[in-house]
Amino acid sequence: MHDISQYQDFFISYLKNQSIQKEPKNLYAPIEYILGLGGKRIRPVLTLMAAEVFNTSYTTALPAAMAVEVFHNFSLVHDDIMDDAPLRRGQETVHEKWDLNTGILSGDAMLILAYQYFEQYEPHVFRNLAKLFSKTALEVCEGQQWDVDFEQRNDVTIPEYLKMIEYKTAVLVAAAMKMGAIVAETSEKEGDLIYDFGLNLGLAFQLQDDYLDAFGDPETFGKQVGGDIIENKKTYLYLKAREFSSPEKASELEQLFNLQLDDNTAKIATAKSIFNASGASKATQDAIEMYTFKAFETLDQMDLTAEKRNILRTFGENLMGRKV
Repeated sequence: MHDISQYQDFFISYLKNQSIQKEPKNLYAPIEYILGLGGKRIRPVLTLMAAEVFNTSYTTALPAAMAVEVFHNFSLVHDDIMDDAPLRRGQETVHEKWDLNTGILSGDAMLILAYQYFEQYEPHVFRNLAKLFSKTALEVCEGQQWDVDFEQRNDVTIPEYLKMIEYKTAVLVAAAMKMGAIVAETSEKEGDLIYDFGLNLGLAFQLQDDYLDAFGDPETFGKQVGGDIIENKKTYLYLKAREFSSPEKASELEQLFNLQLDDNTAKIATAKSIFNASGASKATQDAIEMYTFKAFETLDQMDLTAEKRNILRTFGENLMGRKV
């Protein structure tokens, strides 16, 4: 097996060799743009890593990894439209650089392009990949809709929120890992266990994303810090702050998250102050750690060498401590 940076290099090299320069230019240029913005490439790396965990060369998993990355970026293009986000990875979002219609159509094309990468596999592998992918894609859409719905509600519960981020984020991380197992044609049991590992890691990842959205460094985070607060998203931070606060502070927080302002500087500062004072910030960090350790417990059930377990464990530890 290889280390994380090597898998990233392998995937980026494969990505750069993909020909996306087609006509009409205004359909494909935004695809090339968003895929070229960089990012952590976490999901495709997991696909490559999972294939090698099950004794298959990462090269066999490259098309599946590409499908995962294209789909992930498709979801980002459409998420950014829905959130009216100005930045993605520190650069203009697709709909800002081009326009709204281009963002929608190019995103649609990316979804179709993702499926095409599975065509490089034998029929039985293609079928299993496509089946998992279709299930996952629909769940991601369901999670996104819940996310939108929650912006208009003041009674979102923590179990509801956790289900939303499971579908919106964690299932794709889990599927990325299971796709590596499918390409490697490992047992169903091992495939399910690596999926569970990815699911818990994905939950930890999204909670960390929520935390960094409020408390991350704008220079390294790559997105607009405080974006969730501006959009009135009922994140884990918000829900825990409401739970831990006095009735007066909880009411203040609810009112704050019903505001639509031109200048959100004070709103962001007030929300972060309540997150810290209530203990919600600490509770979120504790939850990140809990889900990471749940992922590690799944590793212990798998038929893996100590070396392979350590590689996956190191990946999870690095994810838990990330700043970007």
